[in-house]
Amino acid sequence: MSSQLGQLFRISTFGESHGGGVGVIIDGCPPLIPLTEADLQVELDRRRPGQSAVTTPRNEADACEILSGTYEGKTLGSPIAILVRNKDHRPEAYSEMVDTYRPSHADYTYDAKFGTRNPAGGGRSSARETIGRVAAAAIAKKVLAHFCPQIETLAWVKSIQNIPANVDPLTVTSADIESNIVRTGDPAAADEMIARIKEVRSEGNSIGGVIECVVRGCPPGLGEPVFDRLEADLAKGMLSIPATKGFEVGSGFAGTTLKGSEHNDPFYMDGDTVRTKTNNSGGVQGGISNGEPIIFRVAFKPTATIMSSQATVTKGKEDTELKGRGRHDACVLPRAVPIVEAMTNLILCDHLLRHRAFCGE
Repeated sequence: MSSQLGQLFRISTFGESHGGGVGVIIDGCPPLIPLTEADLQVELDRRRPGQSAVTTPRNEADACEILSGTYEGKTLGSPIAILVRNKDHRPEAYSEMVDTYRPSHADYTYDAKFGTRNPAGGGRSSARETIGRVAAAAIAKKVLAHFCPQIETLAWVKSIQNIPANVDPLTVTSADIESNIVRTGDPAAADEMIARIKEVRSEGNSIGGVIECVVRGCPPGLGEPVFDRLEADLAKGMLSIPATKGFEVGSGFAGTTLKGSEHNDPFYMDGDTVRTKTNNSGGVQGGISNGEPIIFRVAFKPTATIMSSQATVTKGKEDTELKGRGRHDACVLPRAVPIVEAMTNLILCDHLLRHRAFCGE
C-alpha cells in the first residue's frame, strides 16, 4: 500500500480512523530547523473535527507528539516521528458496514483489492489519515521559510455547490480566510455558504465545492521535466486527498475556449526580473515555476455518507439498503482548506530541496 510521498523531503503516513492513532514519519528534513509541537498544533487545529457549527461533531483535540528527530527545539536531520492518538473513536457506529458496502466509499474497492479492510470510519481511506500530512506540512512550511522566506501558500473555499466566492488571489490574506468558519476569503458569500451547509445537513444530505489555492513568492525554477512537472506533482498531491474529483491550474478548462493569441502570457522586464503581463499559465510553464503566482483549483465531491437509505450490496453479493450513521461533515471544504495548503507545501518543499541539490542555490 503506497503511503509515501516525496523524493528528498519524504513522508510516510500511518494509522486508521478508529484505531489507536494516526501519524507520519518524515525523512529528509534538514537539520537545525526550529521545531516544536506547538508549531504543528497550529495547523492541526485548523484541520481537526468539532471546530465549528458546520463540521463533524467528533470531539478530537488532535494533540500531537513528536517522538523523534528533534533536540532542544531544533531538527536533527534524522527521521521525525509524529503521533496523534485517537480519543473519541466509536467503531461500534460502523457495525453494519462490516458486511455492507457504503455507496461511493472505498469499502468495496478495498475488499476487491486487498481481500480485507477496517470498516470503522473507512479505516485507512478515511480523511483522518490526512492528519499526518498536515503535521508533516507544518515542518515543510518551516523549511520553506528557512530557505525561501518570501513563499506564502493560501487556500480558500471558492465555491460551495452553486454559491461562488469573489476572492482576489493576489491580495487575499490568511486573516480574510480565517475570519469565517467556512474559510472563504469573501465575507459576503460566507453567510450564504454556512446557511446552505446547515440546511443540507438538516436534510441528512451533503454537498461539495471548489477550493482555490495561490502560492505567492515562489522563485522560478522549481519543477522537474518531464514526468515530475511541478503542476503534475501538485495534481497528484491534490487528487490524493479524499473526496477530490478534479484539478486545474491557471486558466484550466476555461483556457480551452481561448485562442493562442489570447491565452499566451507575454513577457516583460520589471527591473532585473522577468515577468508576464498575464498569468493564464498559473505560474508554471513547461512544468517549471516561472516566478508568477501559482494558482490552481481542486474540486471536492459531496460527502459520501448521508443520513438516508441508499441501495447497496453486501459482501455476499446480495442487494440491500443502508442508511448512514456516525458523525460526518455535510461539506468537507472548510476542513479541507488546510489540507490543500499542506499538500502544496509538501510538494513545494520537496521540489525546492531537489532544485538546491541539483542546481545549487
